[in-house]
Amino acid sequence: MTARRGIMHGRSRIATTDGNDVKDFWLSCGHHLLDRDDGGGLLVTDDFLKVYLARPELVPPPEACAAERALHSAMLADPRRPVAAAEIAAIEDPDARENWEVMIAFRDHLTGHRTIEAAYLDIMRRGIKFPHLFVNQLVHVILRSALDGCEDPYVLRAAELFFRPQKMTLHDGSLIAADEETIAGTGKTPVSPLVSMLGLPDAAAIDVINDDNADHYFEHSDQFHVAIDLTSGRRGLEALAQAIARWVEHLIGVEVTVEPFTEVQDANLSWYVGLDAAGTRIGDALWNGEALDDARRASVVGLFRLNFKDPNVAAERVKGEPVYLIMAMDADKVLRLKPQNLVTGLPIKHLEAVS
Repeated sequence: MTARRGIMHGRSRIATTDGNDVKDFWLSCGHHLLDRDDGGGLLVTDDFLKVYLARPELVPPPEACAAERALHSAMLADPRRPVAAAEIAAIEDPDARENWEVMIAFRDHLTGHRTIEAAYLDIMRRGIKFPHLFVNQLVHVILRSALDGCEDPYVLRAAELFFRPQKMTLHDGSLIAADEETIAGTGKTPVSPLVSMLGLPDAAAIDVINDDNADHYFEHSDQFHVAIDLTSGRRGLEALAQAIARWVEHLIGVEVTVEPFTEVQDANLSWYVGLDAAGTRIGDALWNGEALDDARRASVVGLFRLNFKDPNVAAERVKGEPVYLIMAMDADKVLRLKPQNLVTGLPIKHLEAVS
């Protein structure tokens, strides 16, 4: 969408039927605005659709024409109403027309599927083009549902990699991932060595998640200002492995185990999935028998083995063999996961668990 011209943060606890409280997180994804079907799938509601109408790209500015104001008002009253092409064509601002075309197409796609999960899978399987912002929002809310009830802050922080690009930094032998958007500013007088290392703005406060501060994650889970150590053999990659398993099971109904390991060079790559573009290129090179040079080796952030709990769901050519997952940062040391690869690239006989 074209930016011409937010989502509130906060914290809460969800009361369960047995009277116990479950820690809530990622309120900004809007999961509390959605309904659920009997299988746990996310159902679009009018309130959820209205969140898109509150985006600054769609809220008419003071100088907006009457047609734009009328359309926005009508959509607020009924966010599912049909919108004729002529209504959008009547808007004077070309940026606004483009934004409305994109939003209505996305709205129609969401409401045309039984669940948000099904809408997301259809986008990925057919290669439908929607703004990355919208797709990441779907990943955010679907993953929030997949992780419902999870109270392990390490898993939740690691899961942010699915929808938030990470800036990678090697510091004192540790490979640290920090939210790229959070560290995009520049500061003159850093307040700590970590702030200096990551190039954070002066006012930023960032810590690497550890056993002393992990429980505070829920207080600020929507601020994305906690870094995570993804060094091989440490808890960060193990936490990400758990998030990967939950994502796969939720979206395609296949139970898997995922474990990190350290070296892929000698592995029998019966099947591999790149968790990002750089990881895919490394997998392609290994598949073709190429040796990895030092630069490509240094770019690897994480390696995982994925095994199906029921080997009968796997394609014949890989039955009994693990699927290797490869995660790597790009030349700018940014890690950009492509979670869709986990639901379109696995060797599964059928992928129709969500419809």
